[in-house]
Amino acid sequence: MIFNVDEDKNRSSEPAVVCQGLRKKFGDFVAVDGISFSIEQGEVFGFLGPNGSGKSTTIRMLCGIVSPTEGEGRVLGFDIYRQHAQIRSRIGYMSQRFSLYDDLTVDENLIFYAGTYSVRGREFAEMREFALQMSGLKGRERELTTNLSGGWKQRLALSCAILHKPRMLFLDEPTGGVDPNSRRIFWDLIYQLSSMGVTIFVTTHYMDEAEHCDRLGFILDGRIIAVGSPSELKRTILGGDVFSSSLEDVFVSLIQGTK
Repeated sequence: MIFNVDEDKNRSSEPAVVCQGLRKKFGDFVAVDGISFSIEQGEVFGFLGPNGSGKSTTIRMLCGIVSPTEGEGRVLGFDIYRQHAQIRSRIGYMSQRFSLYDDLTVDENLIFYAGTYSVRGREFAEMREFALQMSGLKGRERELTTNLSGGWKQRLALSCAILHKPRMLFLDEPTGGVDPNSRRIFWDLIYQLSSMGVTIFVTTHYMDEAEHCDRLGFILDGRIIAVGSPSELKRTILGGDVFSSSLEDVFVSLIQGTK
């Protein structure tokens, strides 16, 4: 198997993510306000919330990009305060604006990002082939990235994020701004990686995408207002099937249902 998700045997039974009272302030502004949740190994966990709700800040704290103001957190068994290097070597991160180099070819982007993860030689050759086949970019290795559509760029960005065989992927609104067919194809790739045991943490604005996650967390104004599987949330809080694709409408229902 390409992804060796059990490399840390002593940590394999722990949840992939555990947060307790995680908080982040920027001056007087509270971006994330004491959130607590966990993600099991191998889950596809969807994180939903309006712009400015704290989704990206949460991801950046878990990835070790910014330090929490207070609270506790562990990713793949490692402490988010003291073990940044161990976490970063085991996760893949795809930001809202993934920094592909438009003036490089598809292959040159793969080579560059493999170098940042110290993936070389036979291991790189194996992962390059896997990534190109998985993303559908096989045969387009010499094409300049600037000539790719948004959907193809997202697939290339995902390919760059998995070159070091991460045990967990953090995907921050990976399908924002792409057409519905490209979104569907990208989610097929997510399912493929999940089937290999990779844990997925994905933020999204789309209710149809949220429906296909194993569990969901809803965040509003820096606070988590609901966590559960799509079926649990529909049954216990939303009161049945959700026919609206509007995230705002769903949040209104959630807030009313939790009162």
